Amino acid sequence: MSILDKMVKDGDGRFWGFLGCRYIKGSKQEVQIGLTAGEQHTNSMGIIHGGVLTSLMDQAMGMVATAAMEVDGCVTTNLNVHFLAPMRQGELIVTSTVLHQAGRSITTQSEVRDESGTLGCMATATFRVAKPRA
Repeated sequence: MSILDKMVKDGDGRFWGFLGCRYIKGSKQEVQIGLTAGEQHTNSMGIIHGGVLTSLMDQAMGMVATAAMEVDGCVTTNLNVHFLAPMRQGELIVTSTVLHQAGRSITTQSEVRDESGTLGCMATATFRVAKPRA
């Protein structure tokens, strides 16, 4: 079982499952996850809460970092988010890729788009190996 498959399997009873994330595809250089955003994901203005969008990007970037580093776990050490357009209920696709890798650290980028392709937000994050492969 690949590390990405294991993360998805183990995630059902964790925050991943609570949010409603689904795995689309992944490799050592790119991970895609999705979310069918519903009313429970919105804020008082009826748009998708920034915390949901940030969590989605952090999750996908953590997955690609873990796969790229070939380890059992990475932790976020820095996260920068830019909100660009309001996201509404419906399908959201998160794509995360590796920007730079050196030693025990890796820098990634991510974006969230809705079903029409509108870019809602983007982020960069740095991760550090927390659990080397057993």
